[in-house]
Amino acid sequence: MADKTKLEKMKKLRQLKIDPYPYTYDQTHHADEIVVNFPKLDGRDVSVAGRIVGRREMGKLSFLDLLDGSGKIQLLVKGDELGKKSAEVFGLLDVGDIIGAKGKVMKTQRGAISIEASDIEMLAKSLRFLPEKFHGLTDIEIRYRKRYLDMITNLDSRKAFVVRGRVIGYIRSFLDRRGYLEVETPVLQPLYGGAAAKPFVTHHNYLDSDLYLRISLELYLKRLIIGGIEKVYELSKNFRNEAVDANHNPEFTMLEFYEAYADYNVFMKMTEEMLSGMVKELKGAHQIEYQGRKIDFKPPFKRIYLVDEIKRHSGIDISEMDDKAAEKIAKKEELDIPTKNAYHVADALFDKYVQPNLTDPTFVLDFPAYMCPLTKDKRGNPKLSERFELFIAGKEIANCFSELTDPVEQRGKFEEQDAERKKGDAEAPPKDEDFLEAIEYGMPPTAGLGLGVDRLVMLVADTPSIKDTILFPTVKPEGRRD
Repeated sequence: MADKTKLEKMKKLRQLKIDPYPYTYDQTHHADEIVVNFPKLDGRDVSVAGRIVGRREMGKLSFLDLLDGSGKIQLLVKGDELGKKSAEVFGLLDVGDIIGAKGKVMKTQRGAISIEASDIEMLAKSLRFLPEKFHGLTDIEIRYRKRYLDMITNLDSRKAFVVRGRVIGYIRSFLDRRGYLEVETPVLQPLYGGAAAKPFVTHHNYLDSDLYLRISLELYLKRLIIGGIEKVYELSKNFRNEAVDANHNPEFTMLEFYEAYADYNVFMKMTEEMLSGMVKELKGAHQIEYQGRKIDFKPPFKRIYLVDEIKRHSGIDISEMDDKAAEKIAKKEELDIPTKNAYHVADALFDKYVQPNLTDPTFVLDFPAYMCPLTKDKRGNPKLSERFELFIAGKEIANCFSELTDPVEQRGKFEEQDAERKKGDAEAPPKDEDFLEAIEYGMPPTAGLGLGVDRLVMLVADTPSIKDTILFPTVKPEGRRD
């Protein structure tokens, strides 16, 4: 609830004919601009606007910490030197209020760049107190549930979202320069597909039909390749009905791009170029630090082979593993997975023996064919598929295929997936007849790649949880402790 004392101050402002919520304010400078350009601005009049996040009194002097969109700047206020209206506003100020201030740029005796305020205007009277010791709250989910408080009290949180914007901006620019067309495909789909995941289901009343929130962008973007758009990408939300942890959120941002007449070798080089260039532009060097670990994005990235690595670390050859053998291996290895078929067991073995050791950017190449229902066979070895996944700091960042374009083979693999789903594999998608019809008209050789934007931002912004890169992540209902 609103604080009674603050409500009284708001009423007092109105009695003084001062609007506590005016329409506009002439803001000439931001905090970071003043700090960076202090030698040029020293002694000049400026006007700034922002939220008061700190206040200190020293005799007749008051010091206000003003937080704007760029950072903090100190205001020095001599109450007896303010005009009548400004003095009235100043007398009713609280930490949390949003104000405008005009005055001269200067340095205090202690060398702090400040603004000696000559005029103060109320721009928004805060009716609640900001939380004290916000970072000490035991329920960290309040940071995610009430992101506005997090961003007021935690500048590192703001910086993470600035990084996010720059990462996305770089990706768009990189693809646009190469002639890719950005598109939007349906979020609500009559069938879900393109990945192994549980969907969210909803119902359209007018059509009296169930619809699914998409789990992948893939099958619709491939329809556009078939339709003649040779280079296409989409940066959009996907939705998967899965667990919430440091690396997973049910609603997340994916980049997917497809190019006709390319293969996974072309995309390996392109991915190196995109990510190394992005880090160099954003950080000024190819090296970053993530959670205390140094990561080097200088190309070429390391390349390893999935089957060989699992065999080297575990002694298990997964190249021809069938479901019966997989079940025995899962029991022996004590793999905690709900579905113990070849696909899921091979994936779990990789997670157990290989993934945690991949720190620098590493391409993991050539998955068993049974793990890749949308991928061409490896040239010269039909037991494998032309697929790579990119891992950085132990996290899967990207997944790429030389796309399967044979409609007969694609139908067979869809039917295998459909059979697995009917046997109880909740993550196996259904057969998509509309996509099969599209590919029967002819799909050119194509490479496709999906990249997890939130996880990439985690690395560049150095945040421990995916929730720190999503403005409003999924959290448990307020009040629940389970």
